Amino acid sequence: MKSKLLALSVLSLFAANIFAQDTGLTDYVDPRIGSEGLGRVFIGPSCPYGMVKPSPDCTPRPNSGWLPMPEQVDGFSQIHVSGTGGGPKYGNILVMPFGDGMDRIKHIDHRKDETIKLGYYSTRFHSSGIRTEITTASRASFYRFTYPADSLKSLAIDAGFFLGESPVPDAREAQQFVGSEVQIISDHEVTGYTRIRGGWNNGRAYTVYFYAETDQPFEHTATWKADKITDEKSQYDSHQKTGALLRFASSADVVQLKVGISFLSSQKARRNAHSDIPHWSFETVHRQLLSQWEDLLRRIEISPRTPEAQKRMFYTGLYHTMIMPVDRSGENPLWADDEPYYDDFYAIWDTYRTSSPLITLIDPKRETDIVRSLINIYKRDGYMPDARSGNCNGRTQGGSNAEIVIADAFVKGLEGIDYELGLQAMLKDATVDPGDRHEAEGRGGLTSYLQLGYIPYGIPRAGNRTVEYSYCDYAIALVAKGLGKEDLYRHYLKQSGNWKNLWRADYEHAGAKGFILPRDEKGNWLDEITFGKSNIQKPTFTYTPVTFEGPWYTPWWDMFFYEASSWEYSLSIPHDVPGLIEACGGAEKFEERLDIFFDQGFFNVNNEPSFLSPCLYHWIGKPHRSSDRIREIIGKNYNDGPIGLPGNDDSGAMSSWLAFHMIGLYPNAGQDYYLINTPLLEATTFRLDNGKTFRVSAQGLSGKNRYIQSISLNGKDYPYSAIRHKDIIAGGELILKMGKKPGEWGKQLLSNEENKK
Repeated sequence: MKSKLLALSVLSLFAANIFAQDTGLTDYVDPRIGSEGLGRVFIGPSCPYGMVKPSPDCTPRPNSGWLPMPEQVDGFSQIHVSGTGGGPKYGNILVMPFGDGMDRIKHIDHRKDETIKLGYYSTRFHSSGIRTEITTASRASFYRFTYPADSLKSLAIDAGFFLGESPVPDAREAQQFVGSEVQIISDHEVTGYTRIRGGWNNGRAYTVYFYAETDQPFEHTATWKADKITDEKSQYDSHQKTGALLRFASSADVVQLKVGISFLSSQKARRNAHSDIPHWSFETVHRQLLSQWEDLLRRIEISPRTPEAQKRMFYTGLYHTMIMPVDRSGENPLWADDEPYYDDFYAIWDTYRTSSPLITLIDPKRETDIVRSLINIYKRDGYMPDARSGNCNGRTQGGSNAEIVIADAFVKGLEGIDYELGLQAMLKDATVDPGDRHEAEGRGGLTSYLQLGYIPYGIPRAGNRTVEYSYCDYAIALVAKGLGKEDLYRHYLKQSGNWKNLWRADYEHAGAKGFILPRDEKGNWLDEITFGKSNIQKPTFTYTPVTFEGPWYTPWWDMFFYEASSWEYSLSIPHDVPGLIEACGGAEKFEERLDIFFDQGFFNVNNEPSFLSPCLYHWIGKPHRSSDRIREIIGKNYNDGPIGLPGNDDSGAMSSWLAFHMIGLYPNAGQDYYLINTPLLEATTFRLDNGKTFRVSAQGLSGKNRYIQSISLNGKDYPYSAIRHKDIIAGGELILKMGKKPGEWGKQLLSNEENKK
């Protein structure tokens, strides 16, 4: 009997493994989630942190390149970003199949249908009938074009196309053409480059080199410069747009194309194409891409009983988190060394809160490389970025938030990082004013911040910079203390209280008292703000906690607060919530204030400064109220459809916020603990990098049983509403017993002994 049971168990296990292989977690990733509306996510194929991201460009307008049908398709370019706002970046090296028109540069068409899956895109065009399929490796994209039998099988390669083009020279946030070149070097190969400057970060020129190779020979070719098409094989750079037109034999119904990309040279682009894709099997490239994602997604597994929509939302959230930043190690044109190099931090102001902590749990070695890259950029460029793209720092939005990323890695024990050098980088931000480079790096308004303890009104983003510099100072204090530098620790711990210097304690609005508000350099509170900069007339407007100066009164970038109101920023003090509660008048007043904040619509799920706000009830011993708010926010703002994200995904920031809350854990970035909330998922298992597992299990979870009654950690009672990172990576199980009403659990955030740490 035992042998029969054993055999049945083995067969069941074998069947389960086969089922797991047939239904990979990649099946639950839907790149269409958040692709429409405000989400702006990239829909094309991408490897994890992949340098190459090919997809259709539907006019030069959208940030991600793609727009839903029936918009036109200009072609398919090789580099994109995901979920970003502001001006577009990239959209380089456009390829476009066509059936007729060797006498034309443009071959715009419209989609008849479209398929969007993880690692795969396809469409069929209305006019030409050509089917285009795309997959990709990390540094080379792969296309398969299927032409109608009666088509003239042709392909255009456009080195002059890019996103965000403006006819206005040096237009703010618009990309500007600098130069390009194409060379047809054989009957299978075309090389060249495009050089573009500007874009969202107003960056210096970057150059994208390419190597394009087809599996079918060209029978006829032409090239163009500006608007002139010739039979020449090369068009050298004279600061004009260039491209190539290629025609294949009439029998070439299917043509495959590799496009290798490099930021160093066309020769390196060729090497990338051949090393990443040393064959002509489209299916093999696609399988290898899926395998990379499957390995990462399996590091967080959820209950198989999870509803399908939630599976799609969760695993797509993980996927979005790992598209950016982009691994360009060995592709840095500015310096050469053995350190990792990452670009497209777009922007750390968005991602430090949730994306970086999630990557730390999924792939700590990757996060180590990202942090090392930030520190090395300081070593080579002079400052760490708050944002960076096209190998150029910019733009800072608030604080010098790479400091919080370093602190987060430090307190969570990531190894292989030179934290002494990291502290130097942090101190550079905190002590050296970047002057006229303040939009690109460092701390703008630093001199005033150090002299006055706050940034006075009139300096762009004075309000949120003061608040965020305070938190960045706290990050410095944590690292300094851990490295045994007590004097630095005490100095920056004291300076981390500078947010209080803009706290107007007597100001009342909508039933709440005390707000972060404008103050001039003499210390006066400003009820009336001067409109414009006229020396003759000085009209004013009244400043309140819900005032948004831009875009009517001043440029959006010059507002007192960036992307949020005083209501939001006055609750965004993640390093000193107890001090914030005291400033608000105590726990009872703080709870009333939170209720006003959510119930009267001052909370904005689109804004990263509000990310922690739903969890603030934890600090007054009412984590069940945090859970109620989170469940309500997700229910109203997230879904598994194309408009499934409530705002710009911001390189995975919105998606990682969702993923954490579905698990029931939420990080306070730069610190070593996670707040515990009621999960949306019945069970989650982390397969940790150290070989251990950590499981979060909500027993009895349902729509009615949504309140945590008690928690046990590895079989022992756990009364606290937060858990340390070290307890997660030690492995084990966190069991949440659920009930219909709030219980006594969670009155305290962490033990007094833990709080002292």
